[in-house]
Amino acid sequence: MNRNPLIPFLLIAVLGIGLMFLLSFKGLGDHEQLAKGEEEPKTEDVANATPEEIYQQNCITCHGENYEGGAGPKLVGIGESLSVDEIKQTLKQGKGIMPAGLVPDDKLDEMAEWVSQIK
Repeated sequence: MNRNPLIPFLLIAVLGIGLMFLLSFKGLGDHEQLAKGEEEPKTEDVANATPEEIYQQNCITCHGENYEGGAGPKLVGIGESLSVDEIKQTLKQGKGIMPAGLVPDDKLDEMAEWVSQIK
């Protein structure tokens, strides 16, 4: 039996293209539902959070679980090389790859003081 080797390829291509269109239209129909279901950042949680909780939510991925550093610098002993005001400015404005605004303005003083005391 001599079968045409293009037939399986064409069947898979047609099936893949059809599936792509089906999923695209399904996604278009669900976009409003998905948009409504997305939550805004948990500002009320951050507003009542302790500096440790803010660190766990926003900082741990770059500065590490034990403040040892990673993508960001280590925070152990940072209070010996930077003042509380310098730490506060970095928290507010960001620095390098660190984005600004990770800490709410009303928590900046408390967070800067906490970071300066990490040993």
